[in-house]
Amino acid sequence: MAMVLVTGGSRGIGRACCTAFAQAGWDVAFCYDKDEAGAEETRRLVSERGAGVLALRCDVRREEQVERMFAALSGVSVLVNNAGVALFAQIQDTTLAQWREVFSVNTEGAFLCTRAAIPRFLRRGGGCIVNVSSVWGEAGASCESAYSASKAALIGFTKAAAKELAPSGIRVNCVACGMADTQMNARLSEQERQAFLQNVPAGRQAAPEEVAAAVLFLAQSRYITGEVLRVNGGLYM
Repeated sequence: MAMVLVTGGSRGIGRACCTAFAQAGWDVAFCYDKDEAGAEETRRLVSERGAGVLALRCDVRREEQVERMFAALSGVSVLVNNAGVALFAQIQDTTLAQWREVFSVNTEGAFLCTRAAIPRFLRRGGGCIVNVSSVWGEAGASCESAYSASKAALIGFTKAAAKELAPSGIRVNCVACGMADTQMNARLSEQERQAFLQNVPAGRQAAPEEVAAAVLFLAQSRYITGEVLRVNGGLYM
């Protein structure tokens, strides 16, 4: 049975990806950093769907931990780079340490995991990578400069990797999410949420499962590579 590896799988979109792949007949490996309770819940949900599941603790910012994670796995044919963090701050109030922290997870983590996956995909004769970016990586968001820039970099990385790896049978795509019902957006008050949704033609936020469906679609679509699939309710066209 094919196996997918999802980074940041203990909650939100990552958890939804794990359950979506399990429902589609895949075995699932996922990593998490600190949320042990969330990881156990993801493990339970995947098991309930009859899939094999392996939960691994890994900080994707740490090169040695990423290498250790991949050394513990065999048979992975799809990598979902989902682990991410956000920062809401004006540019003049953003420290260099904060800027680097956002990039270290959102962009460097995806790079480290992709780099570790490539030799294994080459030995298998192919593979697939799906990066989880954001609408703000295309449109930019006020007071979210670090997050927007990191997600824009992830889109650029997706396109470059797709061109480089396609001759080796490795596809690389990206999902650009709009507002989703996840813990990352929990800082918003209900008034702020409703004000934001007035700018979304669909009039609502995405369920994590809707984003996961797009990730699964790209994983299963064998002739699509270098694509940025927008799942944003029409917020950015």
